[in-house]
Amino acid sequence: MVGLNQLWLAILLSAVFVFIASSIIHMFLPWHKGDYVAVPNQDRAMETMRTLSIPPGDYMMPRPASMAEMKTPEFAEKMKRGPVVMMTVMPGGSTAMGKQLTSWFVYCAVVSLFAAYITSRALPAAAVYLQVFRFAGATAFMGYSLALWQMSIWYRRAWGTTIRSTIDGLIYALITGATFGWLWPR
Repeated sequence: MVGLNQLWLAILLSAVFVFIASSIIHMFLPWHKGDYVAVPNQDRAMETMRTLSIPPGDYMMPRPASMAEMKTPEFAEKMKRGPVVMMTVMPGGSTAMGKQLTSWFVYCAVVSLFAAYITSRALPAAAVYLQVFRFAGATAFMGYSLALWQMSIWYRRAWGTTIRSTIDGLIYALITGATFGWLWPR
């Protein structure tokens, strides 16, 4: 068994490498360009929503107050007429992404920490590169990708978006696995 203290460099560097890869994927490649499309008549829709003063948060409409209301003909008619919406309202203001990028890096480090934990409990020091790669990579893949599918299953997020993000997660997992394989204690 390998101690987590022996894996701090692999944890940190894999998070850095994933952060760099994700930056390249999202800033320089057109891969995610179509994930979100503009609402028709966007300016009018935004002006209408602005008048409602909806605070930041997650919303759905129509939203029943109870399971009993969900079964009523009135609610069924609301669903039929639409629109049926699930949305996240974010605060207006700056487009600076410092907080999100910092949070993303911390998340990458947490995924790497879990990859280190699982791999260190499964394999001894001097384990073969491919064994380390397999354990760390599979654990990282779970951390980066599997929960994304719930958004398409339950909230009807476009499957194309989920699949592209899952492929991103696979890339991040390969990077994590390779980093751990390279820096595994010998």
